[in-house]
Amino acid sequence: MRFDTKIGIVVRDDLAVWQKLNVTAFLAGAVAGGVADVIGEPYEDGSGNAYLPMFRQPVLVYAADAGTLGRVRSTALGRGLETAVFTEDMFKTGHDAANRAVVRAVPADELSLVGLAVYGPKNPLDKTLKGLALHP
Repeated sequence: MRFDTKIGIVVRDDLAVWQKLNVTAFLAGAVAGGVADVIGEPYEDGSGNAYLPMFRQPVLVYAADAGTLGRVRSTALGRGLETAVFTEDMFKTGHDAANRAVVRAVPADELSLVGLAVYGPKNPLDKTLKGLALHP
């Protein structure tokens, strides 16, 4: 199945494995919670057990250095793509309100990005992520 939209998550390549997984999970949650109609129907196995619904389309995860993350953020916002950020300071907080506060405290060009999620029409999103390698 082909989709008109795309979900891309970009994670800083020098993070510890647990940090990469944490960042990816939080950013995927941002897309799920912030974009209408990206979640499919609930699942059920052959025994009748119910499971939560998931994205209805693939999520591509990329790796990039800090400078590239900043460029992708700026380009995505400039193209009007839905964007979520995860900053280094968010590793030091313990809850959602504190996360929002540490992001709000820093001007956009000075954010210490460790990851971001981008959602939008396929062509502009592909141009925004052009040249990035999928995470190994």
